[in-house]
Amino acid sequence: MKSVKNMVAAANEAVDHAPAAEMMALHGQDGVTFVDLRDPRELEREGMIPGAFHCPRGMLEFWIDPDSPYAKPQFQSEDRFVLYCASGWRSALSAQAAQEMGLNNVSHISDGFGGWKKAGGPVGEKPAKKA
Repeated sequence: MKSVKNMVAAANEAVDHAPAAEMMALHGQDGVTFVDLRDPRELEREGMIPGAFHCPRGMLEFWIDPDSPYAKPQFQSEDRFVLYCASGWRSALSAQAAQEMGLNNVSHISDGFGGWKKAGGPVGEKPAKKA
């Protein structure tokens, strides 16, 4: 059986990644989309990176695929995508899946939202649901 730790290590060999302290330089730049993969309950509890697009991990592949009935326009752009989760494990696997699906210019925050907060990155509230 392949362990999650081994899967994450393999994903990190295949995709670009950096700690939050380095990724903070990309925050707010045109053409860069931060993607929060965490569960909605995590966003409620801890907030999120301001301006990030929330994509629950379980929907990522469906939202990326332009032929999916669930495709989201955010993933149909030429933006650079910076994925993150709580600690960098889900985002590593997600970035690898996105890259394998043909999403160009994808990377992830290797120490996750926890690293973002520790590095002093801005934190905002979860966006309100649209009526």
